[in-house]
Amino acid sequence: MQKDFAETLIRWQKQFGRHQLPWQTEDPYSRWVSEVMLQQTQVVTVIAYFKRFMERFPTVRALAEAREDDVMALWAGLGYYSRARNLHRAAKMLVDQYGGFFPTTRTEWEALPGIGRSTAAAIVAFSFGRKETILDGNVKRVLARYFAIEHSLEGARATRDLWTLAESLLPDHDIESYVQGLMDLGATVCTRNPSCTVCPFCQSCKANQLGRQNALPVAKTKKTRPEKEATFFLLWTGDCFFVEKRVDKGVWQGLYCLPQVDGVVDELSAEQFWRQKGASVQNARKLSPVVHDFSHYRLHLYPIALKLRNESALPSGLWVKASEMQHVALPVPIEALVKAFFFH
Repeated sequence: MQKDFAETLIRWQKQFGRHQLPWQTEDPYSRWVSEVMLQQTQVVTVIAYFKRFMERFPTVRALAEAREDDVMALWAGLGYYSRARNLHRAAKMLVDQYGGFFPTTRTEWEALPGIGRSTAAAIVAFSFGRKETILDGNVKRVLARYFAIEHSLEGARATRDLWTLAESLLPDHDIESYVQGLMDLGATVCTRNPSCTVCPFCQSCKANQLGRQNALPVAKTKKTRPEKEATFFLLWTGDCFFVEKRVDKGVWQGLYCLPQVDGVVDELSAEQFWRQKGASVQNARKLSPVVHDFSHYRLHLYPIALKLRNESALPSGLWVKASEMQHVALPVPIEALVKAFFFH
């Protein structure tokens, strides 16, 4: 069964798989950047970001020498911003420790920031033809259906078992086509709503034989998502607004954001708060609330716009022209809020 699985997948990928993606080269740098961008992000979203990123930072040295603000600005909107920070850190390590050359083994790549086993395996399989397999969410779904795995895929033991299973399926040839085939099958055919009639495994897939393809893999245990509230202050004068760089650890670390306090604040309290900080506030008004979902919680944003007489000397931060905000790394909901305020 294992040999048939690999041979069938390789043939299918060569005929029906994706072959024109911009990172489909043997260049380790391109593969590394793309694999990091593709973590928990769909191909259709990544393509434009990848092209802009590679145009700005065409080599690992260019990335290593870049300012963090410039890296984060190009990543803004792609989400999971720790990926960008780790990518930047790893580039510096590659230049400092490897002289700008790239490791050729999975374990070496795993030692770099932000690179787990599956990402490292993909890089060395595509760049160096190493006999390694991947195990992302799409591949887990393929294996769960093909072998009709009826238990939960959550937990360390289940993950170990899946890695053992995935490694047992590896072929001795065409590793690149095999690994790309796993990606392509999971992303285009064996999706959450599978297209079994065009699947190369429609006859051999156990879940399909049992009519269980829509029930597998076993659904994850749903967890209640915590809800948080925060007030964001849009300090503005003319066509400029004020932002602060997030230095504390969190999902927006390294990005520029509107000043924020936990909880809900009224306009009068907001005016008093900023006047005490030396801001020449003329007036304050509430803007429409915004809800933004993170992977682990839901944030309710309550923005208040405060008009200032001038660019007051505030403790720390940056005044940005609204027409030039694309050059600053802003979180997606903050960018949308500012655009709506100035341009709608």
